[in-house]
Amino acid sequence: MDNLAFNLRIQKAKESRINEVDFSNLQFGKIFSDHMFVCHYTDGMWQQPEIKPYSAITLEPSASVFHYGQAIFEGMKAYKDDAGDIFLFRPQENYKRMNKSAVRLAIPEFPESWFDQGLRALLKIDSEWIQKGFGNSLYIRPFMISTTSGIKASPATDYMFIIITSPVQAYHSGDVKVKIADYYSRAANGGFGAAKAAGNYAGQFYPTQLAIEEGYQQVIWTDDATHEFLEEAGMMNLFFRINDVLMTCPASERILDGVTRKSVLTIAEKMGIKTEVRPVRVKELIEAAENGTLQEIFGSGTAAVISPISGFGYKDKKYTFIPPADLYASKIKEAILNIQYNKVEDPFGWRVKVD
Repeated sequence: MDNLAFNLRIQKAKESRINEVDFSNLQFGKIFSDHMFVCHYTDGMWQQPEIKPYSAITLEPSASVFHYGQAIFEGMKAYKDDAGDIFLFRPQENYKRMNKSAVRLAIPEFPESWFDQGLRALLKIDSEWIQKGFGNSLYIRPFMISTTSGIKASPATDYMFIIITSPVQAYHSGDVKVKIADYYSRAANGGFGAAKAAGNYAGQFYPTQLAIEEGYQQVIWTDDATHEFLEEAGMMNLFFRINDVLMTCPASERILDGVTRKSVLTIAEKMGIKTEVRPVRVKELIEAAENGTLQEIFGSGTAAVISPISGFGYKDKKYTFIPPADLYASKIKEAILNIQYNKVEDPFGWRVKVD
């Protein structure tokens, strides 16, 4: 599939909208750059890809995505260093995971080489939208949707692969407190929790809103069968520091195998931090909070890199802990950002220059 000839058609916008944007005051995911990458799947194959001005798309009301939810996406970022060079961070992981999600939702895989070439071309055309400066970046949202007209309950025969991009600033989550789920579940064994499918996120909104009404910002999801084991928080993988051991739950068919999650583990081990990847019980977290051995909780993901969590609730009780001065979260986040922004050497080969 990756051997298909890549013949990209480019239609540039007549006039850029960049001068209308206040880059010092950006809301996450509200402003989009001038162009987008689009490729259609029809007649059993991907058609000629194109870059065109960012614009609305037209679908029939009977388009299958509206009825049966074949929709997947990825989250990535592009960074610009002080010299003006553009970099991606471990993009191959996103290409692979996109297709893993596609397979699970019976969507045709998109050629990784087309993904890579199309994204690079898009970033070059909209390079001015990537601002220099630590914390500035261009958020990249690739997604695939089914577009076949008809309401028969079956996989579609037509699809669209699209990449849109949005300038963003450093993400500050503030004081985050989370509630541990004891009834609702994000995903179940045999389901598609490990896919970045739109439906996974839609199902989170209601339980999360209930938690917000109680004064929390997010939900820590637990396993669907017993609610004894901790899993994810919102769209983030979770890390717990107990007795100076940094632990996280293993990726599974319920838990997304996050790119940032894998990067955190690798950097922590390089720093000499003891790590454990194993199931973590709710009971263990509560005991650590009560006996003073819980030192940190943080989430990891593309948007914020790392989001510290200051406390949690379980059933009707709230738990807090006193973080140490030497935070693992701060050290690891700084190390990742320095690689992403080309501030230091990259010993892992994660940083990819867009030539």
